[in-house]
Amino acid sequence: MCGIAALFAAEAPLHDDDRALVRAMTATLRHRGPDATGDYADARCILGNTRLRILDLGAGADLPMVSDDGQIILAYNGEVTNYLELRDRFLGGQAGRFRTGSDTEVVLRLYQELGIGFLQHLTGQFAFVLVDRRIQRAWVVRDHFGIRPMFWAQVRGRLHVASEIKALLEVPGLDRSLDPEAIYHYFSLAYIPETLTPFAGVHELTGSNLLEVYLRTGAFEQRPYYEIRYDPDPTLTEQDLVGPLRDAMIDSVRRNMISDAPLGLTFSGGFDTSSILGIARTLRPAEEIHTYSVVMLEPSFDESRYQRMMIEPGRHPHHEVRLGPRDVEEALYEHLAYLDEPTGDGAAIPFYLLAREASKDVRVLLSGEGGDETFNAYETHMANRMRRLYRRFVPRPVRGAAYWAAHALPCDYRKLSFDFLSKRFTEGAEMDVPESHLHWRHVLPESDKRLLMPGCDHVPPTATLFRRLYESLSFEDELNRLSVMDIRHYFEADLMVKNDRMLMAHSIEARLPFMDRLLLESVAKVPVNLRVRGMKRRYLQRQAMQGLVPPAIYRRANMGLEMPHSVWFLGPLRPMAERLLAPERVSALGLLDPAVVTRLWREHVERRRDNGRALWCILILVAWFELYVESSRHRDFLRLA
Repeated sequence: MCGIAALFAAEAPLHDDDRALVRAMTATLRHRGPDATGDYADARCILGNTRLRILDLGAGADLPMVSDDGQIILAYNGEVTNYLELRDRFLGGQAGRFRTGSDTEVVLRLYQELGIGFLQHLTGQFAFVLVDRRIQRAWVVRDHFGIRPMFWAQVRGRLHVASEIKALLEVPGLDRSLDPEAIYHYFSLAYIPETLTPFAGVHELTGSNLLEVYLRTGAFEQRPYYEIRYDPDPTLTEQDLVGPLRDAMIDSVRRNMISDAPLGLTFSGGFDTSSILGIARTLRPAEEIHTYSVVMLEPSFDESRYQRMMIEPGRHPHHEVRLGPRDVEEALYEHLAYLDEPTGDGAAIPFYLLAREASKDVRVLLSGEGGDETFNAYETHMANRMRRLYRRFVPRPVRGAAYWAAHALPCDYRKLSFDFLSKRFTEGAEMDVPESHLHWRHVLPESDKRLLMPGCDHVPPTATLFRRLYESLSFEDELNRLSVMDIRHYFEADLMVKNDRMLMAHSIEARLPFMDRLLLESVAKVPVNLRVRGMKRRYLQRQAMQGLVPPAIYRRANMGLEMPHSVWFLGPLRPMAERLLAPERVSALGLLDPAVVTRLWREHVERRRDNGRALWCILILVAWFELYVESSRHRDFLRLA
């Protein structure tokens, strides 16, 4: 992976102080590419690029990369995983002209050959800035599913672009005021959605989108270049599909394992990471594949029993990262310094510590992220099916009684406890599809958010974001619409913030074989009744992986990496929480009512209501605010050398 910083300005020429600014922005991204740093400047643009050497480890592939004639300049971050196939297909006649073995050069030459339309042929994870001096135009591009990040800000008529928000904070005059709408939605989602960021002056370029920049005028426009389409073929049978799906999964893992640097796998013991490990062992000896697992020191959150089912002791290099409350407290501010934005994802700190351990051995980590979205494995997908049956066959009075019975259950802070699931289901079942989909995962309901953020009456309910996307999709089946919603919201705005920032904090490149354009498009042709059969999730995926995954892994339920903050708030994390949630620290934000925070805390510690996720989100926001708004202390935690 790499880090990108760029400045575009219509007034010419740009000066030395502009170049110094871009170099300062680039320096904050050193962790994304500690092996080399370079820049390019002309009259209207300056590009900075750090490089993590993964493909072609020589200096000849360092960045930015310039075409032979000096007219095309590419600042690049990521891996186009089908670059070898594209090189052979479109650039076979240029074999003797290639200067490097990198995918970067293939991307540059594909643009020269095909124009910006070459984007339709790419797969993998990438973000880049490409400048064409011949036509005085530039493109800022983010991959199809938002795996690699890209942010932008306009200050005094100039466009600034960067891989991470922290680089844009170096820009003088940037509007660093908090965006109340972003924070309001954060308290529903535990992440900040769509183009929003915590700063009013910073915007996120979403996946499948590009900015086209007109260098002569400084004007730019955003537009999509790709659309997720589900077009299932009802004539296809299980026999038609199992073999091709298995081949597509193997091909994606194979392409994602291409690396000139050491490679490993984040291993949860779930079906997706087990599938990737099973496939990887057919492609490389087990001795060459390092695996890394988090062992949560709380029984109901511990997956180690499943993790050890696929490990071959004495042969397989497996590493366990044991995580307890003290580790969380020690990593709190450090991990936020690399996140740049508040996220309540309870896997962020575990991922950060896992990456720190993995950085001792590898530079690339395969991840199972995206498998739940691609293969419809989420419990919420099943809940939507159950919701339809529940509303159809259970009379309203009986549903009302079930609601009250669920809410009479005692509070249980174990992961996915019966009282949690029954309360969420009976509430969400009475809502429409997009609203229920949000409700089953929400942090705080709208009523609590209105009390917590009394100045946000003008902000529309978070469910309107889900409703708007749901209604924009033309797919007939609800499951296909929910799949897109999961990719565009949860995957892109939550999982990829955690995945990219926490691994790149330790200069590790993440690869996601199961969130691959070619694989997703093959799955999109599968009829819904084969992706999910009855109440069996990821049905066809399971059939395709027979022989590669142990039977016990087939039978286990989805779990997901999460911290037991609800439990730890009652004991070892209580002192830290009470410090950060103190009224004077909450008041400093100027957005939250400290009395509401105090009420949520009391309800939780008195075991009247599980407010663990909400309290964690508030705690994270307070700590983030101290690092990024009250001060610039986030810089103190960065490894810039």
